[in-house]
Amino acid sequence: MRSWRRDHPGRLSCRCRHSARAAAHPVTNLAIGGGKAIEAYAALACASPPKLVILSFDPSHFTRPDLFWERSIRFGFLSASDVEALRTASHGIGDTSVYEARHADGLPSILRDKLYQLRFPPFYAASLIHGGFVLRWPGNQVRLHEALASRGQYYFGTPPGSGVVAVEGSMEAFRPLPILDLYFDRLLALLEVHRIQTWFIAMPVNDATWRLVRPVMRDQFAAYLAVYERRYPLFHVTGDLMPHWPDRFFGDQFCHLNPEGAERFSASLAQRLQDAPPSTQNEAQNEWFSDTGRDASAKLLPNSKRGS
Repeated sequence: MRSWRRDHPGRLSCRCRHSARAAAHPVTNLAIGGGKAIEAYAALACASPPKLVILSFDPSHFTRPDLFWERSIRFGFLSASDVEALRTASHGIGDTSVYEARHADGLPSILRDKLYQLRFPPFYAASLIHGGFVLRWPGNQVRLHEALASRGQYYFGTPPGSGVVAVEGSMEAFRPLPILDLYFDRLLALLEVHRIQTWFIAMPVNDATWRLVRPVMRDQFAAYLAVYERRYPLFHVTGDLMPHWPDRFFGDQFCHLNPEGAERFSASLAQRLQDAPPSTQNEAQNEWFSDTGRDASAKLLPNSKRGS
């Protein structure tokens, strides 16, 4: 299990609790439910950088705060220095939409940040009560081991089909939040500095959502990513930016892929990797995706609510 930190925007380092199981797999899924570029930037730090990073963000991942405090901060995914950097950047550009999201406890922001880092009990009381205090412990241990064994893969929606329209179906336009745009730029800049190939591969939406998606929103999203392709030569958008599949491949109202859909997506991704350009394909055949060091592994960063 890896725990990452960034000492400097231009330097990558790591602290690692390494397992024999982890060394056997060259790919790691670092997705987090509702995660954005902020979480991806915080996750990407390693003494032996990956050879390939795959990013997948939906349009909504650039336009709304979502579950930053409820998950990323509450579960300790970001360090104190990560939160401090977010605070500084947010005030610097005048966009505190993520940093101050759902801040209704009346506490000064800096104090709130510190209390989260200290795991202040009242912030977690509702979850403890709902979970029966220690009654969830055995089940949580099972899920933890399953997640470690699958290198981060986890199912959200499992029913055999969902025709519920996801948020992209109601977006009138694509207007990224300045702070999320800033972190996306920082993420790609960091990858570029370390000469890491980066692919953007979109997750599919169900047909029910696709039928309501506004073409102007899709075009604006495509234009936004095209700007970054021109800015960073190692960043490439591959395939359709909003593929749509039959509803039967989805398991909930957020367009999470169910097991059948996840298997289909994994197979298509494997095929896409095999069909990579000749230079990339040759490197892959020469263990390009294999470990670059004792504690190194390629990173799969779908970071999407629909990640499989």
